[in-house]
Amino acid sequence: MTTLDFPRTSRRLQAERLHGQAALLDAQTLRYQVFSSEFGAQLNGAEAGLDHDEFDAYCSHIGVRDLDNGMLVATTRLLDSHAARSLGRFYSEGEFSLHGLAELSAPILEIGRTCVHPGYRNGATIAVLWSALADALNQGGYRYLMGCASIPMRDGGIQAQAIMQRLRERYMSTDLLQAKPKHPLPALESPGNVIAQPPPLLKAYLRLGAKICGEPCWDPDFQVADVFILLKRDELCPRYARHFKAAV
Repeated sequence: MTTLDFPRTSRRLQAERLHGQAALLDAQTLRYQVFSSEFGAQLNGAEAGLDHDEFDAYCSHIGVRDLDNGMLVATTRLLDSHAARSLGRFYSEGEFSLHGLAELSAPILEIGRTCVHPGYRNGATIAVLWSALADALNQGGYRYLMGCASIPMRDGGIQAQAIMQRLRERYMSTDLLQAKPKHPLPALESPGNVIAQPPPLLKAYLRLGAKICGEPCWDPDFQVADVFILLKRDELCPRYARHFKAAV
């Protein structure tokens, strides 16, 4: 468990493993609040104000809690190779055909359902969440981190198309793994003068050194374009390696 204390004018945030049903409900509640309000996602458990699916029982869950009010303000879930075999697949395989996955013989950790409360979207919160992820990577000896990062599609895909133009130029790599979307984005003529920034979490993955391994997948339930990312641990960007402590 990692605690970072900031000056009194800042929040006191703590990263933690989410054990037990009550902690999992906190994570599922936060996920519902973020995904339903921001993406208009169609979620399992919506009638109870929760986001849950079959993967939750196979994943480990981590989060960030505000020590001053007890709120869970960020969360993500982790699925490793062993648990994925028990389940039958990684979550990402529901959206992508992952060519080369079997050849990645080293341990793999998949990250997913990452979300941060709107009032806590800053570098401090992400750094604390990354510290918990670093602990998980280090303890499990994982060499690869993979998962999906989402781009909103409420504008019909114009933003996603503009972001993908930038990503193809700087961050595309299919040397280790090629992710082919099962539901590619619909063809769209986007204006040439559109400037769009990647969403904060996608930007954070790219800053860590992650690459995208193919074109995005259209997820109609979440109304997003999902981009598959792969991070090789020994290629972690040195500038951000401090967030991963002994994991590098």
